[in-house]
Amino acid sequence: MITTLLAFLFALAILIFIHELGHYTVARLCGVKVLRFSIGFGTPLVRFAVGPDRTEWSIAPIPLGGYVKMLDEREDPQTPIAAHEVHRAFNRQSLARRAAIVIAGPLANFLLAIALYAALGMVGSEEPAALLDTPAAGTAAARAGFKAGDRVMAVDEEPVATFNAMRLRLIDGIVERRPVNVTINRDGQTQSVSLDTSGLSSGDIEKDFLRILGLDLAGGTVVIGSVLPDGSAAKAGLLAGDEVRLVDGRAVVRASDLISVLKDSAGREVNLEVRRNGVDQRIVVVPQQQVSDRAEDKGRTVGRIGAALQNRFEMVKVEHGVFSALQYGLKHTWEMSWFSLRMLGKMLTGDLSWKNLSGPVAIADFAGQSARIGVLAYISFLALISVSLGVLNLLPVPVLDGGHLVYYGLEAIKGRPLSERFMQVSQRAGLVAIMGLMAVALFNDLSRLFGS
Repeated sequence: MITTLLAFLFALAILIFIHELGHYTVARLCGVKVLRFSIGFGTPLVRFAVGPDRTEWSIAPIPLGGYVKMLDEREDPQTPIAAHEVHRAFNRQSLARRAAIVIAGPLANFLLAIALYAALGMVGSEEPAALLDTPAAGTAAARAGFKAGDRVMAVDEEPVATFNAMRLRLIDGIVERRPVNVTINRDGQTQSVSLDTSGLSSGDIEKDFLRILGLDLAGGTVVIGSVLPDGSAAKAGLLAGDEVRLVDGRAVVRASDLISVLKDSAGREVNLEVRRNGVDQRIVVVPQQQVSDRAEDKGRTVGRIGAALQNRFEMVKVEHGVFSALQYGLKHTWEMSWFSLRMLGKMLTGDLSWKNLSGPVAIADFAGQSARIGVLAYISFLALISVSLGVLNLLPVPVLDGGHLVYYGLEAIKGRPLSERFMQVSQRAGLVAIMGLMAVALFNDLSRLFGS
């Protein structure tokens, strides 16, 4: 919980700061006086003033946003602005300058995402290869003719090298319920396979849709990750790093295969063949009898050996040079932005379930999970959320940056500012819409949390 909370708060602070820094920087470049720069809402916990304008910088207790308050005659019409500063008021700026200040926030989020994705590209990362297992009988992949060992090379003509990239490319076809053209390499020969996704429901995308389609990662090797000192594994002589190759004479390619045998063998000898430092050896282990508290076998007596098991799959190294990494950052940020917009559009048209919408609880959970996995996973999470924040703020909804840009577009068409009354009413409506969206997202989070 502590890791999750700290990871979530740090992510919010960074993303809000970058967003508001975009507004602040362009406002200063346009000569607008900035009165306050706040991370969070509510009574400030920390505040200090700096610079010739004595801009107040503050941190407030409600961390779900921030704002940059600029000199503006509309903020407090009863208090006139000094004559020598009127030209520095936001409302006195040209239409182009006001639009630039507003769009600078989302743009800063996109630039951060580009930088983070580029950094990940330069550092490089290892991901599971797009190598497939035997599809389950009756699935779309089985009907299409996929076989164990097929290596996916492209989806709808877009090259993929990793299992995660394949998953992302498939989503478009799944949402549109159309056949997806998958290019595979089988025994050194390249061929195309048409995968029918029409059988998936709109709600399946929020589940493990690859497994529903019959596309599963090919088994690799199973390795002992850690051994409890008082468990059956330690007593039998198993060590961390041992590769389990056979269980009772049957090949082991997934940790789940071994776990299933051990669970059903409480109190009985199980013969394992393990490879240690390149040498195969036989080890006999007797799983201890325990009453399971897991949902799938709650109350049942199962066998456990007191060891953590890890799957090791074929991995692909993904890395780029400096210029290639920048191109990768730009391309990936654009793809994720367009993908976010398309998914939101599908929700609005009913083609995609609103259950896919996530709120602060889910985001906090993802933050904690990625932080526990490692630095690179957490950076990838920050980049993804930064893209989402940029896209969200550009939506044409009053109170968001995109809503203000709509106002400026209407002002350009009319040739004069919109009425205060129209803006007040539309912003209230926009606030209601945003609050409704947040309520749905929070409901989804709590439903996932409590398993309903």
